[in-house]
Amino acid sequence: MSKGKGGNTVAAVWEIARPVAQRLSLDIWDICFLKEGADWYLRIFIDKDGGVDINDCEAFSRAIDAPLDEADPIEQSYCLEVSSPGLERSLNREEHFEKCLGEKIQLKFIRPVNGKREYKGVLESCSAKSFTLRLDDGDEMNVDLKDTSYVKLDDFDD
Repeated sequence: MSKGKGGNTVAAVWEIARPVAQRLSLDIWDICFLKEGADWYLRIFIDKDGGVDINDCEAFSRAIDAPLDEADPIEQSYCLEVSSPGLERSLNREEHFEKCLGEKIQLKFIRPVNGKREYKGVLESCSAKSFTLRLDDGDEMNVDLKDTSYVKLDDFDD
């Protein structure tokens, strides 16, 4: 499973952010460090049972500022964004898949499988590199993560 975009920077920020989140009874869902245009963005996605609100995002943002400044894991200037993973959240870490077992998900393959690239179903099982999807017709599909463009929760009824 991926550990977010941004490599070593993400790992360093994760180590700083995890204890801050725990103190606030929050979980870190994901961290991305990426360049968009001329600007760099550090995006930290937080979660908790029942979901997060703007107050949680603000509290975490304020609490993470000093530890990030002190550790200084990022050389260039960047914008910090703290938010919820939201509806249809992306699943890209092993713990995401474990937490979402039994949930409806949607995925898109890089190349068509059986003539289709997009599938929906229930996440039945998972491992570090693959998962099993139960389709609406009851069939099961074994999916290698390396073959997918994305996997995310399917929070909306068709």
